[in-house]
Amino acid sequence: MQARAAALILDAFLDYNARFSDITRRAQRWFERRNWKQAQIDVVWRLDLYDECLAETLGRLELLLDDRIRNRPLWAAIRDEFAVRIEPVLDRELFKTFFNSLSRRFFHTSGVDPGIEFVALDADPTANVVEPIARNAYTAEGDLGAVCAALLGDYPFSNGYADVASGAAIAEALIERFGIPGGHTVFRIEMLRTRFFRERRAYLVGRLLAGRAAAGADWVPLVIALVNDENGVRADAVLTEIGQVSALFGFSRSYFLADLPTVGDAIVFLRELMPHKPIGELYTVLGRAKQGKTERYRALFRHLATHPDERIVRADGARGMVMAVFTPRDYPIVFKVIRDAFAYPKDSARRIVEEKYRLVFRYDRIGRLVDAQEFRYLRFPLRLLDPDIREELLEQCTEAVAIEGDDLLVKHCYIERRLRPLSLHARENPYAVALPAVLDYGQAIKDLARSNIFPGDLLLKNFGVTSRGRTIFYDYDELCLVEQCRFRRIPQAREEDETRPVEDWLSVRHDDVFPELFARFLGLPDALRDALLAAHPEIFDPAWWQSVQAHIAAGDSTDIPPYPEPARIRPRA
Repeated sequence: MQARAAALILDAFLDYNARFSDITRRAQRWFERRNWKQAQIDVVWRLDLYDECLAETLGRLELLLDDRIRNRPLWAAIRDEFAVRIEPVLDRELFKTFFNSLSRRFFHTSGVDPGIEFVALDADPTANVVEPIARNAYTAEGDLGAVCAALLGDYPFSNGYADVASGAAIAEALIERFGIPGGHTVFRIEMLRTRFFRERRAYLVGRLLAGRAAAGADWVPLVIALVNDENGVRADAVLTEIGQVSALFGFSRSYFLADLPTVGDAIVFLRELMPHKPIGELYTVLGRAKQGKTERYRALFRHLATHPDERIVRADGARGMVMAVFTPRDYPIVFKVIRDAFAYPKDSARRIVEEKYRLVFRYDRIGRLVDAQEFRYLRFPLRLLDPDIREELLEQCTEAVAIEGDDLLVKHCYIERRLRPLSLHARENPYAVALPAVLDYGQAIKDLARSNIFPGDLLLKNFGVTSRGRTIFYDYDELCLVEQCRFRRIPQAREEDETRPVEDWLSVRHDDVFPELFARFLGLPDALRDALLAAHPEIFDPAWWQSVQAHIAAGDSTDIPPYPEPARIRPRA
């Protein structure tokens, strides 16, 4: 029986993987046809595919096992048989995660159950990768323009390249950054054979060896961004800095569609380019979200096990009205737990908050929304919790947490990367340091608006600053679509109302928004506030928001490049 069940689960994952690849491969077709709407449909379809395949597999297992479906010794035997069958597979950790997802759904597992799951907190999912990922290699000591043209030729598109000089433009960008013969030069380029697609762009991902061959050289990332307009495909940007590439593969971006034959060897290659990036985030950004969650869980509890002095504390920043937020003091993630009741003026409900987070998960995050991963039934030793956050959770989050023995059981939460709240960043730093993040806050609001997202609550405490100074929105309980709002100008007060607070005489509907009032609640020092108003006056003008709504209603969508302007290729004369 266990052999048949293990074979069934193996076949089910192989079927999921094949369907995952089918969807992923279509990305090139939609890119070539500039069918951005269908591309976005496929993104959402692929996100839903895992749960769809789990449900199908659960049904088949129930038919096979019948009344033995909850027999724990049988499940342990199935797991052992499954492990034998997947041992030769490079990506066997993906198979194990699929098995764990099935067992947890059958048994509603609290925490982890090593008797019927694959656990191995110290496991490296890429430990069995012994061969490097397939790549195209180019020697670039001669005519770099010809080399780059040949490189593009190895990645054809059905509608062709619009600019025959794209190779020369890429070479010029590399020469500008790394010098010319006689100084530092580029003499080897290696590119993954798989194209990466996301939003309206395709990417060629690889690395280059820059320096003098005789004097030693360093590998640096190389990502070539391609766009497709009415004339065909052309190179739009060349990314060679770790920070730029890291942001491209970052936790505030939607997932890539890259039809990789195997994933583990790609992870190894990407980790070499971005050694600081957690392995879980790399799995996630490649679309393997469940494996990303598994690796995040492993890394967190490995940290807790190896750092006995770690404490779980309330996260820095203002206390949330909707979420209780806590964090390991020395580990850069936060846990967000929905409160039982929300303080005034919040009038939402748990179901609505969960819907907001599902919307963000399925939406194009354009680099301005943190990826929030949903977790259930996590266990933390009570001894790790500071008394104040323990008291807050047990008194105000009783639907989501409970004490079981010596553990705190978190039945439902969201995990995000920990960012420094913009409200604290602006207060703690001198003007020159705080200003870039404050100005980027204004740009973040604009970017979100043009992608049809209105944050709802624009207070600085709901935005965070990354280690590279980028401002990201992370509090989703009031988030909505721009098209759902009614942006209004504050009407002129009647004479008898002029001395009363505007809230006392202004008639307001639930979906009314008054951008002119935004500046009142920023809580910024005057100098920073004035700089923000000067740089981004549009976000305080209802007419601008109405114009954004008109563009959205007309089907226009603003293209927001996921890289800085200096990375873009200069137009050739």
